[in-house]
Amino acid sequence: MDEIEWWEFDSPREMAAQAAGDIGFVIESAIEAHGGARLALPGGSTPDLIYGELAKSKAIDWSKVTVMPTDDRLVPLGDALSNYRKLEGYFAAKGTNLVSLVDEAALGDSQEAGRLADARLSLIGWPLDLACLGMGEDGHTASIFPGPDLERAVAGPRERRAVGVRPQPMPETAPVERVTLTAAALTSARAVMIVVAGAAKRRMLEQAIREGPLSSVPIGRVLSSIEAPIDIFWSAEA
Repeated sequence: MDEIEWWEFDSPREMAAQAAGDIGFVIESAIEAHGGARLALPGGSTPDLIYGELAKSKAIDWSKVTVMPTDDRLVPLGDALSNYRKLEGYFAAKGTNLVSLVDEAALGDSQEAGRLADARLSLIGWPLDLACLGMGEDGHTASIFPGPDLERAVAGPRERRAVGVRPQPMPETAPVERVTLTAAALTSARAVMIVVAGAAKRRMLEQAIREGPLSSVPIGRVLSSIEAPIDIFWSAEA
């Protein structure tokens, strides 16, 4: 972690306006530099206001933008738990190229789902122009959870861009297997943004940053291998 900058806001709405503006700048810069922009965006509820603001932009040529989830649940693409469905709701009508990590033929097999996602992602130009990350209160990011699949997700082969994971214990709100971008795919991004809200998550994130590569939580392991500048957007109000 060469450089970390915190951006602090009193409310999620204030944070959303600034974050959406910064994402829009990354997109426009990438399109100008190499003809297109590639983004990985998180699920969860915190980014919803950001996506709503970003989708309002009339300056972006969305036909030149590729968007994928940082991770997804192994559920049908139209399921309420699907991160792809969330992004589709905000950006599909814009003409954005949306990439799913989930192949519905492999919903019952996280390892096969990860293999199929990795094969699909190999067809996309890399690196990402932006990796936007959320974080759970347990310190997980994307679907890189503590548990038996952690090392494969954070320290597997660098050419691997997606893996299937089975969180242990299963999250109560979404007790399903997942597919996630690997730490290697996320940390190779040209720009990295973290979006969190609330005092508890700030404490967790600050601890993970202090611990670095020896962190006991996934977000610390992921951040320790990022060479690009990191912008942390934090709202005091969750």
